[in-house]
Amino acid sequence: MLFPTLTFGLFFLVVFTAAWAARDNEWRKIILLLASWVFYGAWDGRFVALLIGSAVLNWGTAALIARTDPEALGRRKALLTWGVIANLAILGFFKYYGFFLEQLGDLLRAGGVERDLPLMQVILPVGVSFFTFQGISYVVDVYKGRVPPAGLLDITLLMSFFPHLVAGPIVRAADLVPQFQARPRLERGMVAMALCLIVWGLFKKAVIASELATGFVDPVFNDPGAHGAADLIVAAYGYAVQIYCDFSAYSDMAIGLAALLGYRFPRNFDQPYRSASLQEFWRRWHISLSSWLRDYLYIDALGGNRGGVAYICRNLAITMLLGGLWHGAKWTFVIWGGLHGLVLGAERLWREYRPQGWPGLPRWLTILFTFHIVVLGWIFFRAPTFADAAAYLAGFGRGWGALTATPLALVLIAFGLAMHFAPPRLMPAIALQLRRLPAAAAGLAVGVAILIIDAMRFEGVAPFIYYQF
Repeated sequence: MLFPTLTFGLFFLVVFTAAWAARDNEWRKIILLLASWVFYGAWDGRFVALLIGSAVLNWGTAALIARTDPEALGRRKALLTWGVIANLAILGFFKYYGFFLEQLGDLLRAGGVERDLPLMQVILPVGVSFFTFQGISYVVDVYKGRVPPAGLLDITLLMSFFPHLVAGPIVRAADLVPQFQARPRLERGMVAMALCLIVWGLFKKAVIASELATGFVDPVFNDPGAHGAADLIVAAYGYAVQIYCDFSAYSDMAIGLAALLGYRFPRNFDQPYRSASLQEFWRRWHISLSSWLRDYLYIDALGGNRGGVAYICRNLAITMLLGGLWHGAKWTFVIWGGLHGLVLGAERLWREYRPQGWPGLPRWLTILFTFHIVVLGWIFFRAPTFADAAAYLAGFGRGWGALTATPLALVLIAFGLAMHFAPPRLMPAIALQLRRLPAAAAGLAVGVAILIIDAMRFEGVAPFIYYQF
């Protein structure tokens, strides 16, 4: 089920009614859990068992760690290692089996050895990267004493909760489990903000992202050789807007849907294209993933900033390379992550060794530079293969050519970039005005906004980009 569809709207209406009708909080959680399995099973019911098994695995591992004597460090570390490896094995099999087998075959052929490798078609479960990362963070947090172990129902619901299940945000146990354990309340301000986020997300996905993808970006990226430099440059900007509007739309709608059910999710995007450095970009882009990589990989696993500058740059490079690989089994994702790691390391070196007395660049210039580094990375992120990315970049020197982008596409790109420089408190201000309206008037306003968006949007609804991750 896709959020911007009538089917999901009816599904959510039933879930909303049943959840708030439940008088007992435990039954409420059971209703939400069953609804989440129905939601996930709509893609492929076979993977509901994987979702349940992953939840049981992490609940059981964390429970064993919590019951183990704190002095028995070896046993506790062994349990932690088992939990992390088991989650990574699930992720690795479904997401990287074919990729690594293909690379192994290439290595064997390069060495003059031919082998029949056990190839099989592995279907990628939707959202597997998100719920395995949630499981890892829960086990690590229990091991480090950051959160107490929770019950099986709470952990299963944490990993299955349908608003964030298939494309995030990656909500940690410390944020959501205490909310599950208390009876939620629905406040008027919470409803107003939730409705604003849902409508805004619907507009970004159904109008901006979908129109840019089908009307301009996809045709250019699918056949860069047929387009001049003007189209290629504008399409790269267009994809930067498309992926932001697509992914942030899902996060906005997920946060809004969870809020209507009484739960608060952390913010996942904060106007990332206004960043003046790549470090700032990652504080504003996919915040739940970047903070996860920082806390559990960069700091816990690699040691963070402990050590010299070279050590720090190494850790940044490893973190971003693995962050790129997290997105998928393609070398283009690794190159994308490597580019970000390289620039993050360069920024760190500049901060450490910048000559005294050198004036800093104007913020507008550093924003422009950072944005174009990000756009360069998006070309590799979007291209199916390295050869496609190389062909795209080579097209910049082929001649300016005629611009085939429609006026609508240019307006959407400009609007998508301009929204990053809107007042940061604009959405809360709109929500405050909606809250002040009578309930009937507020409902009418939201309904009219949805009808306008439905009239504007491209026919049909494409899956969210991050469903593939």
